[in-house]
Amino acid sequence: MGLYEGQVLPRVLNVACGSKMVEPLRRRVCNGLAGDVVEIGFGSGLNIPFYPAAVTRVAAVEPSDLGWQLAGQRLKAARVPVQRSGLDGQSLPFEDGSYDAALSTWTLCTIPDVAAALREVRRVLKPGGTLHFLEHGLAPDENVRRWQRRLNPLQQRLFGGCNFTRSIADLLTAAGFTIHELDVFYQEGAPKFAGADSLGTAVSP
Repeated sequence: MGLYEGQVLPRVLNVACGSKMVEPLRRRVCNGLAGDVVEIGFGSGLNIPFYPAAVTRVAAVEPSDLGWQLAGQRLKAARVPVQRSGLDGQSLPFEDGSYDAALSTWTLCTIPDVAAALREVRRVLKPGGTLHFLEHGLAPDENVRRWQRRLNPLQQRLFGGCNFTRSIADLLTAAGFTIHELDVFYQEGAPKFAGADSLGTAVSP
């Protein structure tokens, strides 16, 4: 990682993604998690306060050392054990079928080979395991999509490869998941081109 991505961007994301306005969304996406959970794109641990009591442990996959450091106080207050267990969502260091559930929040937009990452999540989930996701991506309206396509190159440069133009539902189904619940909406307080969110659950066969 360069200086910006290694030292600046994690701090920016910790503040921007730590807004009180998104806490209800984090609570929604974490609802129903249980057992052993793998979280890809753990970041600075902003989901920790919303892990349900039914979660027994969390394997945190996060490439940024600074992100992990910024999670320090949340980790100390965590009600369940959380261990940094991997650096790359595209290559998870876990055995097949070893997790009950997976969690991804505002992560699939940035992973370079997102298809590989979703295949890895499917691989490490037990049969019938559930991926809980909250992601921004391609908007449902064409007029917003036009702006997303125009702004995507700048977004990628400023935010570590983040994309506005990925269709979350299509990515999940292409990876073999069955979408169980899906809510597509514009996030309150965010411009539509950046806040076209998909929140739901998808099941691994």
